[in-house]
Amino acid sequence: MQPTRRAVTMKTLLILRHAKSSWKQPELADHDRPLAKRGRRDGPRMGRLLLREHLAPDAILTSTARRAQDTAALVAEHCGHDEPLQIHSALYEADPSTIIDLLRELDDQVDRVMVVGHNPELERLLEQLTGRCERLPTAALVHLQLNISGWRDLDFGVEAALMQLWRPRQLAD
Repeated sequence: MQPTRRAVTMKTLLILRHAKSSWKQPELADHDRPLAKRGRRDGPRMGRLLLREHLAPDAILTSTARRAQDTAALVAEHCGHDEPLQIHSALYEADPSTIIDLLRELDDQVDRVMVVGHNPELERLLEQLTGRCERLPTAALVHLQLNISGWRDLDFGVEAALMQLWRPRQLAD
């Protein structure tokens, strides 16, 4: 009798840096800064992109920072994601290991997840997963395919393929 082989199903990780924030109110704490006009424009653009690419996430994890939550909400609205946002204080200034720990807690029914957070942490996460050093300006979106069948299997040694990197200024619409 042959041993049964566990089928590997790919998981999708979408990494989104928050959209451009406003500095018009210097008295606000960094955590409380709202989106700038460009950020309010780019959030919906990235949501529409996800819809066009058939990449609407099953779950969205976002930092507690106002600019991250506002970005996540705009993207969710424009890609058709109607589940509540999962807001995590750990994503504000999270190191890549903390982000991985949060992802490992996801239910395996979630096949596609988006993390909305901050630099330099997201750039470091991308580099540690793929070995590629890429610049992520505000509202940049990364599409990774992870060779794992369950989120608990995620670590920095998994095969992570960088499928696409979109920067808002490079988009036509």
